Amino acid sequence: MPGKRILVLRPDELGPDHIKLWREIRALSGAPANPFLDPAFTAAVGRVRPGARVAVLHEDGAPAGYFPYERSPLGRGRAIGLGVSDSQGAVLRPGTGVDARRLLRACGLASWEFDSLEDGQHTFAAHAVEELASPVVDIDAGFDRYLERLRGTAPGFVRQTRAKERRLARQVGEVRFVLDSRDPAVLRELMRWKSAQYRRTGRRDRFAQEWINRLVGLLAQGGEPECRGLLSVLYAAGRPVAAHFGLRSATVLSWWFPAYDRAYGKYSPGLVLQLRMLEAAAADGVRMVDLGTGPARYKESLKTRDLRVYEGAVIRPVPGAAVHLLAREPARAARRFVRDRPRLAAAAARALAAAGRRRGSVRGG
Repeated sequence: MPGKRILVLRPDELGPDHIKLWREIRALSGAPANPFLDPAFTAAVGRVRPGARVAVLHEDGAPAGYFPYERSPLGRGRAIGLGVSDSQGAVLRPGTGVDARRLLRACGLASWEFDSLEDGQHTFAAHAVEELASPVVDIDAGFDRYLERLRGTAPGFVRQTRAKERRLARQVGEVRFVLDSRDPAVLRELMRWKSAQYRRTGRRDRFAQEWINRLVGLLAQGGEPECRGLLSVLYAAGRPVAAHFGLRSATVLSWWFPAYDRAYGKYSPGLVLQLRMLEAAAADGVRMVDLGTGPARYKESLKTRDLRVYEGAVIRPVPGAAVHLLAREPARAARRFVRDRPRLAAAAARALAAAGRRRGSVRGG
């Protein structure tokens, strides 16, 4: 690239000066401080994914941006942590321009895939094939103001959830909430609940992948204020009945892995947890909770607005790019077809759930 130089490093080769500059450039962007775009997340992925790399862009001899990615055989690239990352892209100093395909060539990539590209990522925007809604909850004016708004937009949601919390306390025992738990046993329980939920609903079990288990464990132990794991737990009679593990910065909480004990399902402990968590997070300085993409009725009830994220791929005209096209594009087109047809989407969800139940009964037998 004329006038520019690109140095490719492993995440663990980024020194303190690089990390400090990355965060300074990120702050200049004016985008929400999503923890998935912090260097600490890239560093954690680098410890569990050997193909993780960071391209450091230089202008006039000084670093001007960072592009985290993963590289697999045949030059197939993907966003760092693809599959679990809810915000993706490059971190570039304002005014720094770079051509996406030339960037990939410098990184030795034939393609680069993304499924949650942050809005405003002009380098990659032209390569998006789908725009998705990522609902968020704004709590910067405080929880009381948000709750007042929620009672206006979804009065039944608040009333019914509060009633179920009272019933849980009355029929099971004292209800207690912890915003920031460090109990590894509860984290393991949450992962078991979530794994069972994936299988029950016919979806891919993320926790069947060892690298995701290791990544969650690393982030749960981290203490970086710009990107640290947050395990929140709802207890009844002293035992956990719902929990959530997410990532947070000082001002943004990314909703990640929520689950609950199905034995207490009639009390909707997951919804009780969500309201308690929003209240405690607002008091702890969080200004926005990003619920992530994917349809869910509770997200529609809780959200205050939608952010836009994008799915697609940058593909260079080289032989290795054909692998990406053959492997990914048919599945992406099929998902788009189903998503654009609500009745078909509902039927697909029922079919997935039925398949999950059948698999469960086979295992149980």
